[in-house]
Amino acid sequence: MDKELEEKNKGWWQVSVRLEKSIFGVIIISSFLVIFFGSKSGSLQFLFQGTDKRIGEKEKLLGGLLSPDFDDRACVARYKSSLYRRPSRFEVSPYLVQRLREYENYHKKCGPHSEFYKIAIEQLKSGQNVESTDCKYIVFAQANGLGNRMVALVSTFLYSLLTNRILLVEMTEDSKNVFCEPFPESSWELPSDFPIKKLAWKFHRESPESFVNLLENRSISLDANVSAESLPPFVFFDAWSNTWHIHSRIFCEDHQKIVQKFTWMITKSDCYYAPALFLYPEFENELRELFPAKESMFHHLGRYLFQPANPVWKMIERFYQTYLINADEKIGLQIRVIPYEPPPFEKVYGRIIECSENEKLLPEVGTPNFNVSESNPTKRTSIVVFSLFSEYYEKIKSTYYENSTVTGELVAVFQPTHEESQNSFVQFHNQKALAEMYLLSYCDKIAITAMSTFGYIAHGLAGLQPWILRTLFWQIPKPGPVCVRSMSVEPCLHSPPFLECKPNTTVDPAEVVPYLRSCEDFDTGIKLFD
Repeated sequence: MDKELEEKNKGWWQVSVRLEKSIFGVIIISSFLVIFFGSKSGSLQFLFQGTDKRIGEKEKLLGGLLSPDFDDRACVARYKSSLYRRPSRFEVSPYLVQRLREYENYHKKCGPHSEFYKIAIEQLKSGQNVESTDCKYIVFAQANGLGNRMVALVSTFLYSLLTNRILLVEMTEDSKNVFCEPFPESSWELPSDFPIKKLAWKFHRESPESFVNLLENRSISLDANVSAESLPPFVFFDAWSNTWHIHSRIFCEDHQKIVQKFTWMITKSDCYYAPALFLYPEFENELRELFPAKESMFHHLGRYLFQPANPVWKMIERFYQTYLINADEKIGLQIRVIPYEPPPFEKVYGRIIECSENEKLLPEVGTPNFNVSESNPTKRTSIVVFSLFSEYYEKIKSTYYENSTVTGELVAVFQPTHEESQNSFVQFHNQKALAEMYLLSYCDKIAITAMSTFGYIAHGLAGLQPWILRTLFWQIPKPGPVCVRSMSVEPCLHSPPFLECKPNTTVDPAEVVPYLRSCEDFDTGIKLFD
């Protein structure tokens, strides 16, 4: 009996060895095929990229953009999220890497709960400003939707880099557990014992603490010799979109000299004001060194600051692995409509289809061209629809279910969520919104709705030039094509400043700086181009 069992086991062992050899042989052959012929399947490429042992240190850290001084488990996405998209075509400048590492050390030295922070808080509580050469702070008050917050946060972080201030963010309940901490061994979260509460509601255009109002009320002057001790305990910079053009004088040279004497600065913004910083000579040379490719600014800083927290990353990874991993091409379609003025569905859908036909965006439906389909019989295309509403997804899905494609490719259509309304003050809504921004950024082709910060963030993270559906207010006809291909990966600043640094002078920003031009989706806005 034992001998019989031994013979059986021996037989199974021999089969197992032969099977292992066969599998090993398949892997070796597949590897050579990939090397010599390339991988047609996005999933195969991802599987090879996704093995940690095969990820080079440079790729893992995005060319030095990310610090290696993090615990992988605390933020799984930090070193993995970029593997789901194509490598960036924008090099990270060594100077940007240097400045980020310097900032991280500065933040660790002066951040929450440090001795320097405690001293600065006591100064703030005293009601007086003091001369401080060690640590200065800018506190960001969050408001509006997640997309607006993110473009404003990138702008504020850039300003903090340029002026050597520590960025602290007032974390409301709806914004917690959305992002990972971006700075090693410290936090960007404003401690709960900060003496001023509910910053987003407290400060506004008419606030007496705003820099412009302090000047107008003669509480401060532009005398460069004024002592820091004579200034109020903090200053408010209103960078809200509807007041930005007024308060942007704060970046003028004589204004900046006074602002820099304040230890504490509080700001509130909902717009991407970073491009406007190029308008001020005090910052321009530094910005040139940080970003040799001007249009890479949001791409680099966004990937540095915004890593999805673990609960968000789980949503992203589940969706990608379930629906997108086997696609040869991924097309992302973001459709934004104003809910309080909903346009007819047929009008919006008609413009989407017109854009697709003109720009060859979505696979063409019709009688299969057998010559084409036989030469490319297995192409799989995934279309992902990002919208608060489900009608567009249902219509596009039905189109490809009921019709063949001319090329014979297989098309699958997906939609992660359809919330019906924007709930920016609900944590889970913001987590899902960030997950969808990331999923859109993983697409090979991206089409977005004009003026949408959601779309700006996705194509900015991806480093892709999107197709822009040229109107957010779909009821209003706009002359020209219904969509255009953006010539830059940068977001648009919808409300550029009036350059009034010198009395009685107003200058068009696009005339001052050659790499600032009008936005394709908003004529009076400006964005960075190369």
